[in-house]
Amino acid sequence: MKKILILIIGLFLTSLSLFAQTKAGKTDTTKHETFYTCSMHPDVKSDKPGKCSQCGMALKLSGKERIKKAITKNYICPVHVNVSKHDPGKCPQCGRKLQLSPKEQMKAEVTKAYTCPMHPEVTLTKEGVCPKCGKALVEKKN
Repeated sequence: MKKILILIIGLFLTSLSLFAQTKAGKTDTTKHETFYTCSMHPDVKSDKPGKCSQCGMALKLSGKERIKKAITKNYICPVHVNVSKHDPGKCPQCGRKLQLSPKEQMKAEVTKAYTCPMHPEVTLTKEGVCPKCGKALVEKKN
């Protein structure tokens, strides 16, 4: 009896957290079409990864899809988490400036690059000094 009661409470708490996440806008409801192609046979296309029907090579995201994935950013309102746009701007509900989503902030942090003002060919992924002249590296603007 005790195990059944614990099981029921566990199921209740799990369903409650799922409901709260959905209500807070934490689930991605947008449908993104992606296409996979063979690098040897660009005419072979699929909506999911798999093998090429002609040569058996693994299908990869098409070049267009890779570019789209790299440049598409997601901006959210800090107050209204259900407001999400691909362009910076203001929230239509409260007028606040939209911010990068946590995922986009993490991507921006990982892709930071630092360069020397005197030697632009010197690029590092962390702050420091230029190995050629000893000047402090500055963040490279993308």
